[in-house]
Amino acid sequence: MTALIALVGTLGFAALAVWYFVVTPPAQVATALRYVGPGALGLLGAALTFTGRIGIGAPLLFFAYALFTRARRGASVRSTPGQHSTVRSAMLEMMLDHDTGEMDGMVLGGTFEGRRLGEMSDAELMDLAREVDDDAESAQLLEAYLDRRMPGWRDDAEPDDGARQRRTPESGAMTEQEAYQILGLEPGASVADIRKAHRGLMQRVHPDLGGSSFLAQRINEAKDFLLRLHDERS
Repeated sequence: MTALIALVGTLGFAALAVWYFVVTPPAQVATALRYVGPGALGLLGAALTFTGRIGIGAPLLFFAYALFTRARRGASVRSTPGQHSTVRSAMLEMMLDHDTGEMDGMVLGGTFEGRRLGEMSDAELMDLAREVDDDAESAQLLEAYLDRRMPGWRDDAEPDDGARQRRTPESGAMTEQEAYQILGLEPGASVADIRKAHRGLMQRVHPDLGGSSFLAQRINEAKDFLLRLHDERS
């Protein structure tokens, strides 16, 4: 009878496990699996400890705790789906999606104020490029977007437009809030979070990979600023 009850319980647990894997999104399943091992090991350690086998149970409990801590640390560093970075200039606010690498932006002033870049025509974007020509930061942000959306746009640009490409904008003093926005992190992020976000973003925007030198510069500045802030506060 006892064996039958154990068999029924095992089959029921297996059925629940199968149901969980079927209805749960893969990302959540992967997250759960990281904690299943430490949890099962901790339960075994606790059971052995309470039954008098502390010599075996206690080490298992410590090992389970170490695995659990490692899983939590890994989860905290992992990027959150839908996370994005924001870089702002006088005329533009540019967003970079961490998951897809796609860029979009909002015009903050001028003729196209309030318009989203993704909703503007190619001709309107070229008009905007001429309009922001006097603002080096805005010009380079827009260039980064145009390079992704219209790879051949430079060939069609007027000769005078090329002068903008040789200027290196001087970034203003960065604030803590701006640095977190550029890296796509919440205030209070750990050093590991900062380094991981920086590494992932540089893989998206590094000039050697066809990205933007200005965006790479701002991302590096944000990382250096926040790491320096951590050192000052520690």
